[in-house]
Amino acid sequence: MASSFLNVWKIPELRKRIIFTIALLGVYRIGVFIPVPGANRQALSEFFENQGGNTLFGLYDMFSGGALEQFSIFTLGIMPYISASIILQLLTVVIPSLERLQKEGDAGRRKIVQYTRYGTVVISIIQGFAIAYGMESMNPTGTPVVASGGPWFWFLTVITLTCGTAFIMWLGEQITERGIGNGISLIIMSGIVAQFPAGIYKSVRAMGDGASAGSGLSAVGWMILVVGMVLVIAFIVYCERGQRRIPVQYAKRVVGRKVYGGQSTHLPLKINTAGVIPPIFASSIIMFPATIATFWQTEWLREVQNLFQVNTYIYNVTYVCLTVFFCYFYTAVTFNPTDVAENLKKHGGFIPGIRPGKNTAEFIDRVLTRITLVGALYISAVCVLPNILIVRYNVPFYFGGTSLLIVVGVAIDTVAQIESHLLTRHYDGLMGAGGTRIRGRGRRG
Repeated sequence: MASSFLNVWKIPELRKRIIFTIALLGVYRIGVFIPVPGANRQALSEFFENQGGNTLFGLYDMFSGGALEQFSIFTLGIMPYISASIILQLLTVVIPSLERLQKEGDAGRRKIVQYTRYGTVVISIIQGFAIAYGMESMNPTGTPVVASGGPWFWFLTVITLTCGTAFIMWLGEQITERGIGNGISLIIMSGIVAQFPAGIYKSVRAMGDGASAGSGLSAVGWMILVVGMVLVIAFIVYCERGQRRIPVQYAKRVVGRKVYGGQSTHLPLKINTAGVIPPIFASSIIMFPATIATFWQTEWLREVQNLFQVNTYIYNVTYVCLTVFFCYFYTAVTFNPTDVAENLKKHGGFIPGIRPGKNTAEFIDRVLTRITLVGALYISAVCVLPNILIVRYNVPFYFGGTSLLIVVGVAIDTVAQIESHLLTRHYDGLMGAGGTRIRGRGRRG
């Protein structure tokens, strides 16, 4: 393993790509601490300590790497770009012109990427104005978050945050093109990983306070918790790499004196086809009432907010149901069994024992429905586990969930790309000559 990592630095092109990626991620992390003028950062930090974690602000702050709490120029993070990408994916299903554009190859995909950029700017302007307007009403400890509001503050905030998001989008595209790995995913991962040291520090401090007060987890309990974390990570890696391989046979074709085709291959269907989008959607919907209650303190909103606290069964059951629903919904949007069956038929491929065309599409859809249920239950279990640890065992370090799924998934994809560079240059991969090759999850929108 050590020699494999040393081989990474022996390839000049791969070494330059890795250094380039690290440098741009460093630029992103520096920008997280550059504030937007006009806000009281101390009052904003107190707001997050009191209630931000249970609202959409806490979720958004996690994906922005703490930029929202700092109210930096990167406050919006890369989420507007992801939102625009998801919206374009949904529109390709209902708008025939976009669907045709998606099937036109590289030219069509470049056009869709351009539309995604325009959508990112529009969403950034809307979200930037919402944040600027909402912060004027925040008064968590008697000190307003915004010292001097008004149209000028709105304009300055919208321009700054929109430019910050556009710059992050450019960084991600540069990493994807000239670095290693998927740039957008690596930016999200770097923001999440940057908050791990603070979480570990809080856990260690809570361990000492609990031991001195005679409450909380004991040293043995914390050791069991650490071992459990390692097992959870191993479980995520196992499930993320899990596939259902459907055998595919290609018929032989005779062209002149040559025979083409006749080989056997497989169609891989991942257990987790939808990725991390379902838990993000589920969290956003559940946290929406608490976010609204932050600005409008009405009786019925407070009741709804209390009903969907993390420590309630209603919250966890609703979260699991929404996650399962969005797993099926997003899988249906991103994977079309009919298109796969038609492509197999055009290239002379067929599944043994299944007639080409409609029967093949129904068979793929039936298999995909079953494995999606397994993937949805796996995602739900990983995301609900932190809630159980926090409520029942008073664990302050929020590990697992959506953040851990992103970190592990992006790490697998990045290692797969590094390994492909090594193998093409006749080096052993990171898993060794006799080990199992790392398979990336493939690109998702």
